[in-house]
Amino acid sequence: MKIFNTLSRRKEEFVPLEPGKVKMYVCGPTVYNYIHIGNARPMIVFDTVRRYFEYKGYEVNFVSNFTDVDDKIINRALEEGVDASVISERFIAECKKDMAGLNVKPATTHPQATKEIEGMLDMIHTLIENGHAYVAADGTVYFRTESFPEYGKLSHKNLDELQSGFREIKVTGEEGKEDPADFVLWKPKKEGEPYWESPWCEGRPGWHIECSVMAKRYLGDEIDIHAGGEDLIFPHHENEIAQSECANGKPFAKYWMHNGFLNIDNKKMSKSLGNFFTVREISEKYDLQVLRFFMLSAHYRSPLNFSADLMEASKNGLERIRTAAGKLAELEQKAAGAPAQDAAGRADGSETAMSAAEQENTAAAKELIAKFEAAMDDDFNTADAVSAIFELVKLANSTTDEGSSTAYVSYLKETIEKLCGVMGIITETKHETLDSEIEAMIEARQAARKAKNYALADEIRGRLAEMGIILEDTREGVKWRKA
Repeated sequence: MKIFNTLSRRKEEFVPLEPGKVKMYVCGPTVYNYIHIGNARPMIVFDTVRRYFEYKGYEVNFVSNFTDVDDKIINRALEEGVDASVISERFIAECKKDMAGLNVKPATTHPQATKEIEGMLDMIHTLIENGHAYVAADGTVYFRTESFPEYGKLSHKNLDELQSGFREIKVTGEEGKEDPADFVLWKPKKEGEPYWESPWCEGRPGWHIECSVMAKRYLGDEIDIHAGGEDLIFPHHENEIAQSECANGKPFAKYWMHNGFLNIDNKKMSKSLGNFFTVREISEKYDLQVLRFFMLSAHYRSPLNFSADLMEASKNGLERIRTAAGKLAELEQKAAGAPAQDAAGRADGSETAMSAAEQENTAAAKELIAKFEAAMDDDFNTADAVSAIFELVKLANSTTDEGSSTAYVSYLKETIEKLCGVMGIITETKHETLDSEIEAMIEARQAARKAKNYALADEIRGRLAEMGIILEDTREGVKWRKA
């Protein structure tokens, strides 16, 4: 298995720190709103990476955080007149709903920044003690970047080249820096903000320190894989490396993986351009399995363009797989109920019950499994892996009918399900997957009614009616049923 390592800029053979085990950390979302489809790409990509490791027999300790203290969270809390924790807990719950809709497996651990403050204080204290950090007059604690000679090794730029990036992240106490390249580990509170006690000032942590601390606590000083979107390479991941390696005295992550950007109709996703979509909004139009299938249609490091046409193509492709799986399931049921001594030997269920042609086709299917694995072993090339699944579907469609043996039908069905399972794709057509989507729309309608936006409430009710969903307002609340 080879992984493209951002650190070395080349594909490297994957050799875990501990045989048979993978320690993997993926940067999660900042929870101030519903996650957008840009957030969804790393969730889907690295969930698939995890699933493939597990398919290969590895035990995976998968950690993905929630950043639950941040300027955006605080600003929204001030707007709503509530505590910041109310906002973060609300959108952690909503994020988990969307992750379930995308069939993203829950992490082994989902740590939250606000619950790891003690560990952050300990790491900052260590960095100050060993000369890698210092305290400014106002209590801001900075990391002394020049104390780490390897700074820039992930983004492959020197400090002078990185100055433009530093200028974009000005913070309170900027004038207290020894060097413009130094970054914040702890900063003083502002009025109305949540804060914690520290030896330096009442305040809150900088963004970067949280991931270093959570990775250390739940995975150890050294980890196999650290992953996230390519926008995190600098400054976030660069700073994580600096503070972790200076605090722990060991290499931080052996492999760094970053997914490419997601564009909308060949343009950068932006609210100002009106092309900003949340996962929840997409769920109103599509089964979220379609979005997942779309995300895996390209190699994870490649830029990916989102458009209605491409989503429709993904919908059709997914339906093609599900139709084939459904046909095999029906054939399996029919074959299992056939007489025990029929010509195809269905009741036997063994490979010897297959005809010579079926055995030959089984060998062809095994070659497609090898093709699938070769694609995934080559830096998780999901695009080629999906192509192998389509070839398997083609083989199944062209070589099975009511005369096929149970053994052959079952083998193809189980193989398609297993490979799709690695992709996180559910082959069974489940009409009830609409439930979470409907509940979300009902919640949106209720919020619109509360805000006296009756036009929007009626519009949502109309959209539900078009989906065949009838709403009933009762004393116990809103209930829905299928027409």
